[in-house]
Amino acid sequence: MADRVLFLSWGTPVRGLEDRGLEVFNQAVGLYGRMQQDGRIEGFDVTLLTPNGALNGYMALLGSGEQLAAVRESEDFQRMLADAGLIVDDLSLVDGYTNEGVAQQLALYQEAIAKVPQRA
Repeated sequence: MADRVLFLSWGTPVRGLEDRGLEVFNQAVGLYGRMQQDGRIEGFDVTLLTPNGALNGYMALLGSGEQLAAVRESEDFQRMLADAGLIVDDLSLVDGYTNEGVAQQLALYQEAIAKVPQRA
C-alpha cells in the first residue's frame, strides 16, 4: 500500500490557452494511468475544485518514496510539468505521507514532543 503522496495543484488557467490547458490535463491523466499500469505508481486521484480564489484542482500520485522519487526524475513527468507550467498559474508540487506513512510521521512527531517541556 502506498505510504507517500506527490500532490500537484494548480490555480487559474492562463487566459486564451484554455484549449491547450485541457489538452495537457488529458495528457497528464493518460500519463498517470500508464504509470499506474506499468507499476511506476500505485495509483492517482484527480480532483477539480469549485471556484474559490486559490486552487482550481489537484492530482495526487500515490506510491512508495522510491516510486515517487523516480517519477520526479523521469523525463516524461518533467515534460508534463514544463507543459503544465505554461498553461496554469500557481503550479505546485508537494511531497507528503499517506496511509501507513501518516502513522510513521506521527510516531516521529510524538518522539519530538516528548523532548519538549509542555506548558499548561
